[in-house]
Amino acid sequence: MNGVPGVTTRRILLVMPDPPLPFGNAAARWYYVLLKGLVERGNDVSAFAACSDREDISAARELFPAPDYELRVFPHPKRGTGLRSKWETLRQPYSYMFGPDLKQSLQAELDRGFDILHLEQVWAGWLGLQHVDQALLNVHYLVDIDLAKVRHGNPVTALRRAVTRRAERRILGHYRTITALTDRLAARVATFAPRASVHTVPLGMDLGFYPRRRIDYAAPGRHPTVSLIGSFNWEPTQSAARRLLTRLWPEIVRRVPAARLQIVGREAKSTLREFAGTEAVSIFENVPDIMPYFYDADVMLYAPTRGSGMKVKVLEAFALGVPVVTNEDGAEGLPVLDGVHADVTDDDAELIDRTVALLQDPGLRTRRAAAARTLVEQHCAPGRVLDILDTVYQSVSPG
Repeated sequence: MNGVPGVTTRRILLVMPDPPLPFGNAAARWYYVLLKGLVERGNDVSAFAACSDREDISAARELFPAPDYELRVFPHPKRGTGLRSKWETLRQPYSYMFGPDLKQSLQAELDRGFDILHLEQVWAGWLGLQHVDQALLNVHYLVDIDLAKVRHGNPVTALRRAVTRRAERRILGHYRTITALTDRLAARVATFAPRASVHTVPLGMDLGFYPRRRIDYAAPGRHPTVSLIGSFNWEPTQSAARRLLTRLWPEIVRRVPAARLQIVGREAKSTLREFAGTEAVSIFENVPDIMPYFYDADVMLYAPTRGSGMKVKVLEAFALGVPVVTNEDGAEGLPVLDGVHADVTDDDAELIDRTVALLQDPGLRTRRAAAARTLVEQHCAPGRVLDILDTVYQSVSPG
């Protein structure tokens, strides 16, 4: 790897809670761009990833083969069910992802010496508490925001959420250099970590995986389609789905009777089981390939009642040319202009009106799609994002 002129190369230890896969979960798309870009810039990178699906281990190794890359992927350890396991969960929530093998391998590299310990997502912060002066912790979202207004179903759930929020604040309070995907996240992080230097670094996307789609809106028998695509085990996406199904969709389909709604993603059916059988609504869970559902969509309608961080499915819709109707939470982290790149409002009646207008006007859909794609190309280009990240590295390890 030849590196980039003017960019200092460093010894970087990179820790990720998922393998770097361009079509893995939402965060894994960024990890793919991050690891690939850091190595291409000439850095000496040892990468460590936890993994919940063993099939992803071989996929990641094929994408990042040795000796060009040093990627070590470790399956999640089996979780215990006894009192000791419950105590560890209360003491360090989500630390179970990083098992003894990963920790031992990481420690060996820490002992060898390094310039930057780069930790992705808050819970990876458990691994760097002894090295906070040489560490960078990247925040994708905050439980403190996402669960702030969620009703607690029972005392056990309330306790678990309280412990999680307290642990999140505790981790952040240790670190000296923190990055966050959006200005909103950075501002909240700064309140928990007043001694830290906090920077905004958006997600980077490899748009080579997202060719602009071509769709024949006038194809015989084709129904105008509204889509919501995401991970429904994540509270913000679940809230967007319930809002859509109960408050928005009934009026949309009344005004556009030919319209269809498709809800697609991880745990969609199990999370939204009470909506099974709803007329003109199809729910697809844990599909092997999400792309065909994007290709079928005329509009992505995603309006969570809460949710921090950049929404990867919104970014993907922008990249593929699917017009988006959303609110400020859905567009967070992007310099979106309402009525240019997307339709952005948090009023139910407006969300309905904007969706109906797009469904009825192919020309409007085409203009929105073109502007959104250009925005993602400019704001989330890997080179731009890695340049921003390098300035943060410079503040930690001047080189």
